[in-house]
Amino acid sequence: MGPLEFIYYLGYSFNKSRSLKNQQRLPRKVISVGNLTVGGTGKTPAVIAIAEEAKKRGYLPCVLTRGYRGKAEGPCFVSKGEGPLLGADEAGDEALLMAERLRGVPVVKCRDRYEGGMFAIQHLQSPVSHLPSHLLFILDDGFQHRRLYRDIDILLIDSTDPFGNRRLLPTGRLREPLKEIGRADIIVLTKVQKEPAGPYAVDADLTTEVRKYNPDAPIYRSEHIASGLSTLSGRNVPLDVLAGKSVLAFCGIGSPSSFRKTLLKTGTEVREFMAFADHHAYDNRDLKRIMAKAGECNADWIVTTEKDIMRLKGLEDAETLLALSIAFRAEESFYDEIFAED
Repeated sequence: MGPLEFIYYLGYSFNKSRSLKNQQRLPRKVISVGNLTVGGTGKTPAVIAIAEEAKKRGYLPCVLTRGYRGKAEGPCFVSKGEGPLLGADEAGDEALLMAERLRGVPVVKCRDRYEGGMFAIQHLQSPVSHLPSHLLFILDDGFQHRRLYRDIDILLIDSTDPFGNRRLLPTGRLREPLKEIGRADIIVLTKVQKEPAGPYAVDADLTTEVRKYNPDAPIYRSEHIASGLSTLSGRNVPLDVLAGKSVLAFCGIGSPSSFRKTLLKTGTEVREFMAFADHHAYDNRDLKRIMAKAGECNADWIVTTEKDIMRLKGLEDAETLLALSIAFRAEESFYDEIFAED
């Protein structure tokens, strides 16, 4: 462990001890979705999928999120289940995307997720009725948020690049030592290769390594698939418009290569690919540069991610700009495990 890693580890250890000592518990079930690394595992599509499945099974899910880079202070609703109440600057791109995609699911932003949960309870509970018994909380990016007790800890691991160079921040991508895999209740390997109508591929070496740290938690496999397209104004566009066409693609996310691979599976030709910093704040100059590049390479379409399009709202509209929707798809038994009766 290098000196910078060691300094990070000391701060991490102090925060871990303090959070566990002051841990608080919400009066309803909490399902946490998170990872060990910085970005790239596909947490947002997973949270959306779990929330949608919870609704199908008769629950009232409420998402608790930090709202990374959102400027809104204190607990607040990004959505009450009927669409966004805040913009990307206030809510953060991931929180705004969840608010856009999820109907009938409140999304609450607060750095302290316990405070956010109590804020939700206060507003979801009417003066004449008790708190709904079917309410449950989904904690977005919560594996390190030990301040809030969770009933189920779901750990996502990117099967294409599980642990980076295996070093802690700031010299690596690990938020925590690998031994912390041991506290996960459910482990999901994401972005696993799968043939149509066939089984998920099994990475024996990764599974063996995970089992060294956690011999008991069930391990599931999942994939991220292209599920649709939309314009900057929100109009849906058929996915097949990309087949046989050329595109300029760009993104500012944790795993640009993953987006590119998913895009190629639609049958399009990627003539130019522009990668920006994760959570990049776009302005009209960026958009003009992107459009100019698309013109230079004679691209039929300009394609980005749903998260990126959240940060482009309010800028000049571009008729050829599309956002690719990504869906999380896992084995059905994964959801049975989450929602098993206590």
